[in-house]
Amino acid sequence: MTWEPVIGLEIHAQLKTRTKMFCRCPVGFGAGENTQTCPVCLGFPGALPVMNRRAIEWTIKLGLALGCEIAEHAVFARKNYFYPDLPKGYQISQYDLPSCIDGKVLLPAADGDRLIGIVRAHLEEDAAKTVHVGGRSGRIGGADASLVDYNRGGTPLVEIVTAPDIRTADEAKRFLQLLRQTIVELGISDAEMEKGTLRVDANVSVRPSGSDELRTRTEIKNMNSFNFIARGIDAEVARQIRVCESGEEVRQQTYDFDAATGTLTARRTKEEADDYRYFPEPDLVPVQPPAELVESIRAELPESPASRIRRIEPALDLDRATVLVTGGLDRLWDETVTAGADRVASANVIANNLVGAGVDASAVDAGELAKLVEARDRIPRAAFDEAVGKLAEPGFAADPYLAQEAVSDIDELGPIVDRIIEENPGQVLAYRGGKEGLLGFFVGQVMKETQGAANPRVVSEIVRQKLST
Repeated sequence: MTWEPVIGLEIHAQLKTRTKMFCRCPVGFGAGENTQTCPVCLGFPGALPVMNRRAIEWTIKLGLALGCEIAEHAVFARKNYFYPDLPKGYQISQYDLPSCIDGKVLLPAADGDRLIGIVRAHLEEDAAKTVHVGGRSGRIGGADASLVDYNRGGTPLVEIVTAPDIRTADEAKRFLQLLRQTIVELGISDAEMEKGTLRVDANVSVRPSGSDELRTRTEIKNMNSFNFIARGIDAEVARQIRVCESGEEVRQQTYDFDAATGTLTARRTKEEADDYRYFPEPDLVPVQPPAELVESIRAELPESPASRIRRIEPALDLDRATVLVTGGLDRLWDETVTAGADRVASANVIANNLVGAGVDASAVDAGELAKLVEARDRIPRAAFDEAVGKLAEPGFAADPYLAQEAVSDIDELGPIVDRIIEENPGQVLAYRGGKEGLLGFFVGQVMKETQGAANPRVVSEIVRQKLST
């Protein structure tokens, strides 16, 4: 029997409003522990919440970008559970009447566009941050103690819940990259996983291929990169297949994924909605956005990342287009090509050299970059790398680097290639035995010997010719 994964995602994005969701405490990353709190976000008796208008407008903007219907009447509720990071003993969240419902996100793929359903996007307040002290991994398992920083508590948080429409770990990763770029371009969140402003939980189940049933699912939490999320999903899919094929039943549980060891650890039985005893928040009025407000926000929406991928894909290919768009690099690419640079070469330089050098793409003069792209095979590699690293500096000019010429003289490079070949007989045998990828090794050795001054294209041709005789 073959098995098919069924994957749904729950994405939490902190909104970068100036103040918290229901009080006027500042929102910010990196402040001293428990310095951005007040009686409201600490849950003191008698303290009353007041809604953050900007957070509501930004939630509507996100919902529209995700193709959602915007509710004319949304209600905040109390989600009751007891945990140290929740001082009130409940979280204010939207439940059965959220602000955004029934959306669709287009995910470009090699075999055609996929539509990923968005069940809901609702607004809530974030919980505080629990810091586990001691132990090997900084998680609760094996920790010596747990401390709570209430600065994060009360921060506006949008939760996006997808339909179980995702079928592979790679598809989940690509969807999340596209969604993150959408959020960032809307200007509503930094969506940085390393800072906790974007967090993702994955709901995973498996079923026989061709079936349409929805079986018992598990939830994977505490994954802090898109690569780790994909690995965690793959690990859980493999675990569930083993469980099913052994004749046992999958239990509805929550798991942590340890990226260092590739292992899953069961934490608790997953709750159902009834466990939270939702009821309407009595201290807040319903959210009823005027139709003219919704339409004015709709008019502000930029072209979606998915649409831009499909637009520039014919000039490149799907993979390159996706890398550029999800990295926020496609506008620089478009300007560089307009300035006269080759389309594919520009994409490669921007996605590889520019990003590898840590250069801020928004500060780069596309005209100067275009000059470097066109001269990349004529100037020494060392000069090219140095120039790329300085592209974002004010007043950068490519001309001084363009004046340098890479060594292309066969008579000068030939003896160096001969020496490299003579010093590496094992690699020579392997190359001639079919491992043609070793060509890069020989080219790299020659570039190292010439301190980056050789023309890599000429070196490659010389090495290939000498190794074929």
